[in-house]
Amino acid sequence: MEISRLQSGEVVKAQDADAGTHRERQRQRRLVKLAVLFGIPVVWFWVREFSGNPVHLGMPSILRDSPELVLLVVLMSVMMLLMIVPYVGAGRSPHTVLRPEDSKVRLADVVGASATKREAVDTLNIFLNHEKFLDQMGGSARRGVLFEGPPGTGKTYLAKALAAEAGVPFLFVSASEFQSMFYGQTNRKVRTFFKALRKAARAEGGAIGFIEEFDAIGGARSGMGVSGSREGGAGIVNELLVQMQSFELPTGMQKMKSWFIDHLNRLLPVDVQIPRPKLQPANVLVVAATNRAADLDPALLRPGRFDRTIHFDLPPRTDRLEIAQYYLDRKRHDHTVSAAYVADLTAGYTPVRIEKLLDEALVVALRDGRGEMTSHDIITAQLVTEVGVSHDVGYHPEERRRVAIHEAGHALVAALNGRDVKLASILRRSGSLGLVAHGEIDERYLKTPTEATDLMAVALAGRAAEIQEFGEASSGIASDLAAATAIAAQLVGMLGAGGSLLSLEAAHLAGAGNLVAKVFHDDKARAKADEFMHRAADRAACAVLEHRRALLALADALYEQDELTGDEVHAIVAGAMAS
Repeated sequence: MEISRLQSGEVVKAQDADAGTHRERQRQRRLVKLAVLFGIPVVWFWVREFSGNPVHLGMPSILRDSPELVLLVVLMSVMMLLMIVPYVGAGRSPHTVLRPEDSKVRLADVVGASATKREAVDTLNIFLNHEKFLDQMGGSARRGVLFEGPPGTGKTYLAKALAAEAGVPFLFVSASEFQSMFYGQTNRKVRTFFKALRKAARAEGGAIGFIEEFDAIGGARSGMGVSGSREGGAGIVNELLVQMQSFELPTGMQKMKSWFIDHLNRLLPVDVQIPRPKLQPANVLVVAATNRAADLDPALLRPGRFDRTIHFDLPPRTDRLEIAQYYLDRKRHDHTVSAAYVADLTAGYTPVRIEKLLDEALVVALRDGRGEMTSHDIITAQLVTEVGVSHDVGYHPEERRRVAIHEAGHALVAALNGRDVKLASILRRSGSLGLVAHGEIDERYLKTPTEATDLMAVALAGRAAEIQEFGEASSGIASDLAAATAIAAQLVGMLGAGGSLLSLEAAHLAGAGNLVAKVFHDDKARAKADEFMHRAADRAACAVLEHRRALLALADALYEQDELTGDEVHAIVAGAMAS
């Protein structure tokens, strides 16, 4: 196979890879060993048979004549096993070996994140063809790769797909499983895991080790004192550093051959001495996954260890389209549900969250006696997963009217500011007496100060509506004020919108644990943030007063129906403004 085939972006077939060739050679060697192992006893058995001195099978006469001796030996053996088993098992590697046929995930099931997938496939192809990569291009295959990204972004999923395509043993282990109650056994488990990797690699032409939640054992060492040298800290990291350089260590048989040759060469002249056996490094690829790469010890990320980091980010809309289409092809839905609809609805979602959202939508449909999900089921499932299950709390009529006015204010100002309103509700969810779910019409990654102040006006619109209709605001505005304050703090302390370009986010003030606290500790920044709050409050008050007809129409509809869809909200606002 030419090295150019590694550039295709697809996994090289096992029979064409160096790993496949090595595996075939090892298979032939095992057949020869088995033939020798069983051939000698068989030949000896038939020689005895034909010579008139056949072999008699059975228990020795001393055991046949003394059954109590057999019982004593058995009891002693059981007692010894019970005593030593806990200590023997304490140092065993906790990994699970997965074969390609054990995994149902293939690379075709990994949708979205094409750049990440291509990087992982390139790493796998070089691993499988390490000899050609070395001989034809002079390169060395990667030994360690770090999968880094938020939870649910597909790190383990991609690793299992690669293992299924590679055709080599896949040793899966969670980092927390290395921990042991016996001192010294944690490091021993790490050693036995890497020993199992080397053994599997030499037998199969390659092996992949996958360590989940790698930060549990790879955290940064805190120093050389007592706290830093404890087992589970510096000791485990040191062991990992050593083992990542252990792939060229000789096997037990190679050590024995080298020992025998060394002693024999002492008796031979220099010109006729026997050369020592050449060591062949084990073809091992270690993949570690973590969502806390910043907490890892820097030494683990240096060349020769986990020197390649593959990032798994939240999928953008183009990737969410592929992911949504992949799952919708496997889940029943009506014509109102499309991949584009799901992609627009799930900005900031991981692939796992997208799948679970669709599963929850199916549960909603099943609860209503239907066999397929609708777009409204997805909205309901999203609210359930993000906010909580809705409850009718049985409001007093006056309180029900106040909550309806409050949420109508949020919905009105959100619609007027071009927000995509998805739902308005006066049902209770997770301690909130009502809510208005809204978002960007088009996915965007940057926000301007103007857009931030628009969000502040939406947050303060419920307060403005209550003051306008009832003369004062209720305690329901507490969370709104908190949300608006956080935005104002970002404008002043982080985005330079408060008249100063100094970033309070970069400061480390005593007692200030977050940005809002830092803004509160700076008098000028606090005054500017308060000014932003009052401007947003005035905007909200003007909006609900100017469009009072739409406000009351929304409130009436919420009072009667409890919930309004986004289309209904926009239709009511448009109708009231047109009349």
